[in-house]
Amino acid sequence: MGVTVNRLSRHHAFLIALSPGLFHNICMLSKVCSAAVNGIEAYPVEVEVNAGFGDTLIVIVGLPDAAVKESRDRVMTALINSGFSFTFGRTTINLAPADVKKEGPSFDLPIAIGMAAASEQMVSDQLENFVMVGELALNGAVRPVKGVLPIALRARADGRVGILVPSENAAEAAVVSGLQVIPVQNLREAVGFLEGEVKLSPTRVDIASIFDQGYDDESDFSEVKGQESVKRALEIAAAGGHNVLLIGPPGTGKSMLAKRLATILPPLTIEEALETTKIHSIVGLLSPGQALVTRRPFRTPHHTASDAGLLGGNINPTPGEISLAHHGVLFLDELPEFKRSVLETMRQPLEEGRVTISRAAGTMTFPSQFMLVAAMNPTPDGKMPGESRSSPREIQNYLGRISGPLLDRIDLHVEVPPVKFREMTSEGAGEPSAQIRERVIAARRRQHARFADRPKITCNARMGSRELKNSCALDEATLELLKFAMSDLNLSARAYDRILKVARTIADLAAAETISSEHISEAIQYRSLDRQLWT
Repeated sequence: MGVTVNRLSRHHAFLIALSPGLFHNICMLSKVCSAAVNGIEAYPVEVEVNAGFGDTLIVIVGLPDAAVKESRDRVMTALINSGFSFTFGRTTINLAPADVKKEGPSFDLPIAIGMAAASEQMVSDQLENFVMVGELALNGAVRPVKGVLPIALRARADGRVGILVPSENAAEAAVVSGLQVIPVQNLREAVGFLEGEVKLSPTRVDIASIFDQGYDDESDFSEVKGQESVKRALEIAAAGGHNVLLIGPPGTGKSMLAKRLATILPPLTIEEALETTKIHSIVGLLSPGQALVTRRPFRTPHHTASDAGLLGGNINPTPGEISLAHHGVLFLDELPEFKRSVLETMRQPLEEGRVTISRAAGTMTFPSQFMLVAAMNPTPDGKMPGESRSSPREIQNYLGRISGPLLDRIDLHVEVPPVKFREMTSEGAGEPSAQIRERVIAARRRQHARFADRPKITCNARMGSRELKNSCALDEATLELLKFAMSDLNLSARAYDRILKVARTIADLAAAETISSEHISEAIQYRSLDRQLWT
């Protein structure tokens, strides 16, 4: 039981030499359905196992990585400890398609099932009906794996009856309707179910109850003293999905305000939750037993993050922080402390809502529709320019770490002033997040109705040139006001589009059909602060 495969091979050869008729080799082929993840989508993998003649050896082919190659030792030990016999002879395991690299331990369970079937230690006509994934412990227990949700979606698309998954992953897979999700705790249980000897009930989840979760445990805007103008800006940002830059001295509440932005965002739709959960699933961020990500993500990478950590990458591309913030918020505190090269790589995702990573192993595209919320001090020592002891050159070098094109992609630039003592000591509570969230949801409903024939446009921040022309028409007086602001502030064409988008959101919050001068004026003021500082 405790000897290695090589020792068993020599022992087998010795016994055959002494008594050739004592053993016989089994020549049998089995096929088991599995799947793997490429990017955020899954593709089917057929595990073919052939137990044939020859020296006792287990060979895995089909571009396996180190974790897959090591599965032969885990699988053999798990089979023996689960009461199955060791198979003598050459066992060839093929993971098809053979031209795509296979990664991770999720093939342990289908390989073990295939080896048991190929050696005629189990007989089942259900192998074609079920997709199987799972890592095996040495005692035969089935451990959770990453990427179960996209695999379950693929199994349904391929017309499979169901999927065998580790019990910890069952709730995640069960959100896919029309698919039997069978939770298994160990290898013997999986074999018994496929043979019809063990009855396992499919896992079911109530998606409505999962989404019916309040925000009672969240931080609340009512805890923020003063800063009414900043709260207003964040409400506009949440209503239209706009990017925000908070500029102010240390201790003014920039981080506190940013972290409470998630409490006023509208809840995720089921489609958004599935997309977000798929990304978190393949990275392994779901808790055991968690079915869906139902809260909008709030990611806060440190300023020492690399471009691979922010965008994703490595040898085999995986999602980075901007994709983990998909349909949520990416908060970059101390923005100038990030490497400029790292910040510049965000320009394409901010504009297109996706990030494409090219490596030798292939090209991956990950979704990245997120709200960027950044915070920074106005000068190196944290004081406003007129009060700072830093030299003009030091201030310019500090601010110059953020490029103009990146600033143009941030819709609202908001000053966060120090809180007055009277406001700080006030006993009264501010407006709670729930009330602000209701106004945000109402504004988003107007946007959804406006873009009903363009489902990919989920908010005003995602409008293209056609939508701007159709939804942001201005009268002559309002157009003249915008023309004067463009000239006076020396704004770019991209900034012009951003002003129109923000003005449209302000009008939606006011339930106005058209954009007025009042809406344009408020939108312009959110573009003026950066010009005062950077010039």
